[in-house]
Amino acid sequence: MPASEEELKKALKAFKKRLKLTQLEDDSKLGHSPLTGSKSTVLAIQPPAGFTRAIWEELAEKGYLKNDGGGFYQLVPGK
Repeated sequence: MPASEEELKKALKAFKKRLKLTQLEDDSKLGHSPLTGSKSTVLAIQPPAGFTRAIWEELAEKGYLKNDGGGFYQLVPGK
């Protein structure tokens, strides 16, 4: 049974928030100079808990996420 549009929107919003927080955490580690301007290299993450695997697979099928294997997903630019 396909997920509702509301569930997909909530899941995508949660994914984007988790990705942003992971990138900010990576940028704030010691050893990164704020003067060099290097950005986070985190591109793929494991999706947040609270949503079924079917929702993440459906978002990947619709082109919002890319499955990188091993349970990791990457946000597709421009979506």
